[in-house]
Amino acid sequence: MNPLLKRLQPYPFERLRQLHADVTPNPAYRPISLGIGEPKHATPDLIKTALRDSLAGLAAYPATAGEPKLRQAMADWMQHRYALALDPATQILPVNGSREALFALAQTVIDPTQPEATVVCPNPFYQIYEGAALLAGAQTWFAPSDPARNFAVNWDSVPDAVWARTQLLFVCSPGNPTGAVMGLDEWKLLFELSDKYGFVIASDECYSEIYFRDEPPLGGLQAAARLGRPDFKNLIALTSLSKRSNVPGLRSGFVAGDAALIKPFLLYRTYHGSAMSPVVQSASIAAWNDEQHVVENRAMYREKFAKVTPMLSAVMDVALPDAGFYLWAQIPEQFKGSDTAFSRELLGFYNVVVLPGSYLAREAQGRNPGAGRIRMALVAPTAECVEAADRIVQFIQSTAKSP
Repeated sequence: MNPLLKRLQPYPFERLRQLHADVTPNPAYRPISLGIGEPKHATPDLIKTALRDSLAGLAAYPATAGEPKLRQAMADWMQHRYALALDPATQILPVNGSREALFALAQTVIDPTQPEATVVCPNPFYQIYEGAALLAGAQTWFAPSDPARNFAVNWDSVPDAVWARTQLLFVCSPGNPTGAVMGLDEWKLLFELSDKYGFVIASDECYSEIYFRDEPPLGGLQAAARLGRPDFKNLIALTSLSKRSNVPGLRSGFVAGDAALIKPFLLYRTYHGSAMSPVVQSASIAAWNDEQHVVENRAMYREKFAKVTPMLSAVMDVALPDAGFYLWAQIPEQFKGSDTAFSRELLGFYNVVVLPGSYLAREAQGRNPGAGRIRMALVAPTAECVEAADRIVQFIQSTAKSP
């Protein structure tokens, strides 16, 4: 067996299952889960139709690079969304969802023969970053988010000695779980560090189309272009249809950026067997070419957050995020910082599932920046999320009154 597998930690939802294993939810309430960030809005009919109409494609092997029509649809979307003119033949590559691409990119980029090969990650973070780094033979270094700066990552906390051995930096904007969006100054700093030390930046942008203000989140390639880096040196952006178009089961997205990185990544994927099904390609073309369903999807999230956030902010420290579909909340004082106790008791008394924030972070530099917080995924219909929020309010108020 690969000895590196022993370095992997249990996934947050396995830890959550174990945490709740001996909890009996109150049968007086129907179960509501705010735990897993799985979109629950209806899949648009245009995507379903494209799937049904393309079944003949199952008779042919797909090319790993994808059909030119698909890459062009992706390039057109980048032009529409970010005003970027990308070469679909050399700067874009379809992938089977951003999750597998994040993992595979690390295997392509990291050279484990170099001393102390390091991958820098935000903290809290999406656990695939850590697993990708460890299985590529690298070590991880975690940069904490700063609540005082709207959960922006404190990149200044990373020592120069760590940057010097860093080969890959994972960033997530909008962030999971915090919802923080990186600004141009932050990108400028990271580009300067990348130029100085030579590491690759992987920009996870799968939540980019769910936002609450008029201006959409800044993308990594967009930031590079504004800062005079039209070749996107050492930068790969990853995006997906899962959240944008409510098709997590489709497993479809793409990577874009530095052509000098896309080429070896394509080579890796050719051997890895990562070609996208022709049927999925057809459905993806339909999705990337349509923006109306995305506008409607975003409107549903805006309505949901507008109703739920004020309810919860009355009893706990939580605010509307920059973007994404999570609320990242600090638990009340009566729980003495135990996000796991909060999660267990909420399930037991009110049959609502939330994810402990400590499960989404690592103990680093003397603290776990997720401790004492919970992540709530507002993915269910609005009425269900409002009901869950109402139960959480009752739960917090009742525990505050307890001796």
